[in-house]
Amino acid sequence: MTEPHTDVTPGAELARPCHKALEALHALIYFSPDADEAFTALGLDTRTMRYFAGRAAPMGAVGAGVVAATFYNFNPRIIAEVIPHAWSIASPATVVETRFRAADTTLRKLLGEDVIASDELAEAAALARRATEACRPEARPLYAGHADLEWPSEPHLVLWHAISLLREHRGDGHLMALQQAELSGLHALVLQITSGEGLSRKFAQLSRGWSDEEWAQAQDELRERGLLDADGAITDEGAALRERIEQRTDVLAAAPWAHLGAENAQRLAAHGKQLSRKVAKAGAFPGQAFAHGERQ
Repeated sequence: MTEPHTDVTPGAELARPCHKALEALHALIYFSPDADEAFTALGLDTRTMRYFAGRAAPMGAVGAGVVAATFYNFNPRIIAEVIPHAWSIASPATVVETRFRAADTTLRKLLGEDVIASDELAEAAALARRATEACRPEARPLYAGHADLEWPSEPHLVLWHAISLLREHRGDGHLMALQQAELSGLHALVLQITSGEGLSRKFAQLSRGWSDEEWAQAQDELRERGLLDADGAITDEGAALRERIEQRTDVLAAAPWAHLGAENAQRLAAHGKQLSRKVAKAGAFPGQAFAHGERQ
């Protein structure tokens, strides 16, 4: 059970529940067969290349170092294997266009045309877009790249893009909180997995590219700080640090929700939960179960 917020920043108490209510509607793109097929047709023929290029493309033809810095908990080594090579296969502009087309077909399949055309979805899109009006780009490079893209016209893509903006805005702020806590990407990942939240250790290591030796070294460093115990379990101090990081993340993500107001934010969250249930029921997240989590 999450402890109640003690910070009085307007919107902070809404930031986390709204993020969790909406996150699945963005994350479905990473599990989409349509996206895999479309990116593969461009020549992005590995899952890692499709993920890193697809998400980083709004920033332009950036190098591996920029992607590693903004994605944070992935081993820079596996990023360098595919970035910047991906840009020699498909330009960032082409990747962005392809990603939006994949989001279109994926959402239509998962939600159905009746939902796509519904007043409820149109309202959710309008509310989500309004929330983004309060997002600021300073010190938020991944958000800023996405914010420079043109808005789509169809409501379901407006909703998807708005959620993507809110998600990356929160994520960039989360990295600020991790830096303040002096946690590297791997440290944050180990703490998250050890706490039982999110992915399994096996999947986290495989997908983020960390070896057993690198994971063990990170565990040792966290033990030295008193954040893990001798058996590798998270300590009370470690759990408290994670919650402080989440609360700081909420504060840094508060502006859109304060701008939207509590009633509209809760209405958007309710739409998000309903739509998320629909896409999950339709099979948006096969295999590895989708888990909410920050960009650590």
